[in-house]
Amino acid sequence: MKLVYLGTPQFAVEPLRALAAAGHEIAGVVTRSDKPAGRGRSLTAPPVKVVAEGMRVPVFQPPRVREPAFVDQLRTIDPEVIVVAAYGQILPKEILTLPKYGCINIHASLLPLYRGAAPINWAIIRGEARTGITIMRMDEGMDTGAILLQESIPIDPADTAGTMTGKLAVVGARLIVAALPLIAEGKLQPVAQDESRATLAPLLKKENGLIDWNLSAVEIHDRVRGLSPWPGAYTFLDGKMVKIIESEPRSGAGEPGLLYERDRNTLEAGTGKGLLRIKSIQPESKKPMIAGDFLRGHRGIEGKKFEIKSIKSQAPNHQ
Repeated sequence: MKLVYLGTPQFAVEPLRALAAAGHEIAGVVTRSDKPAGRGRSLTAPPVKVVAEGMRVPVFQPPRVREPAFVDQLRTIDPEVIVVAAYGQILPKEILTLPKYGCINIHASLLPLYRGAAPINWAIIRGEARTGITIMRMDEGMDTGAILLQESIPIDPADTAGTMTGKLAVVGARLIVAALPLIAEGKLQPVAQDESRATLAPLLKKENGLIDWNLSAVEIHDRVRGLSPWPGAYTFLDGKMVKIIESEPRSGAGEPGLLYERDRNTLEAGTGKGLLRIKSIQPESKKPMIAGDFLRGHRGIEGKKFEIKSIKSQAPNHQ
């Protein structure tokens, strides 16, 4: 097929490469604007742009995809299908109805669960045992279109949002390559989503990472995994921010936020239910370190307390 591809982050790279390798004509790639990144805040291209330029594919970066001038550009290209993977903007009706085979989205959840910008993160934060990829026909809603293909994979106990993103990108690449010829042949029957099961996966903000030590050890541990690598799960000790990089829920009881030095290499914190073993940690303005190294630099930490700050739940709710 002749297609236009819309995508921005690393998740969208693997499907783009797979579509090109399968022989589809990538007539254009649409991605978000370059943004400041790193300590120097220099303008950095989105991962999809970097790959597209390496493939010598035309790249478009409209501030708003619904701008009439850009819609006219798409009409000029006249793609048979538009494929979308974590692009980051809602498409208007003018674009949704433009291609012969419509706009097909690669969404990183088992829809109707976790509609929205951060489905991988919220599935882990909520302690799900499985997630997956949904290939769907887009409509004017947010991830509300009919389901064409779906595949479920397990979330391993050690998985983070980062590792799951890599796994799901591979699944998404394989499914979109399988789906396009079936769509062209009319062999995929769209299935409407069950609205009664819908949940949301809102865009993550920095404050989502603030740990509430009144939560259970399991809930905090799932937040640590689900917020890795960004924005990271963080708390405060002696007025300075520290990030919890790797953790493990343990049985036992302790005052929420209170620190326990079990031995020279073992640091645990009390929670609302159970204990959280802190396996690696990142003090403010320092690199991540294992618990033993942290303890050697913080003598007398036993009995100190992480600051307790309650945060409003931003977990997905049923619509």
